[in-house]
Amino acid sequence: MEIERIDSYTDIRFEQEVLFQHGGFIVDGKYPCAFKITGINTAVVDYHDYESVLPVIERFRFYSEHITDFYDKSGNCIAKFPAVLLKELPIEELQPSQFYADEDKVSAVSRFVKSKQDVIIPVIFDKNMQRYISLDGHTRMYYAYSHGFKSVYIFESESDIDIYGFVSEAQKRGVTKISDIKLLPHKQYEICWNKFCDDYFAQK
Repeated sequence: MEIERIDSYTDIRFEQEVLFQHGGFIVDGKYPCAFKITGINTAVVDYHDYESVLPVIERFRFYSEHITDFYDKSGNCIAKFPAVLLKELPIEELQPSQFYADEDKVSAVSRFVKSKQDVIIPVIFDKNMQRYISLDGHTRMYYAYSHGFKSVYIFESESDIDIYGFVSEAQKRGVTKISDIKLLPHKQYEICWNKFCDDYFAQK
């Protein structure tokens, strides 16, 4: 089964809310599968064949591990995973692993981030720094901070060794908390972030 995640915010095969949440997937090049997050750990799945949807759900959970309960459009539970332990943490205590935010992405998350329950961040704990490192969700955190959120929810996940290199580069740029992240227009963000990633991995 070939599964493609849709990163665009414009795709007529999906509802706009699904696109804003990055919940659109295409299976085998032609079958849309839509995930709409409806709660702190729940999502509704719209797919033509629920009997074969489990691999798509597992792919979705690669990006949204905290979503554990999945329902069809009629409200029937189609998949359930072990609960993920969530913890509330002051937003400025998180060490970012990125240093830019994309204006277009910030605009997109503004459509569905209404409370701290909508900002759930995967992290690892660094024993040397005695701090949590955010692995993903920097756009949501940036929007949350800029709109007065004092705390977000986190859950412990896993990452490879490269995350420490990204954190080191962030700290060299003075990025030690979410308020230090720089907001950039979409095109400039792609240039700056892609160039950094290309240069970083070229040196490895």
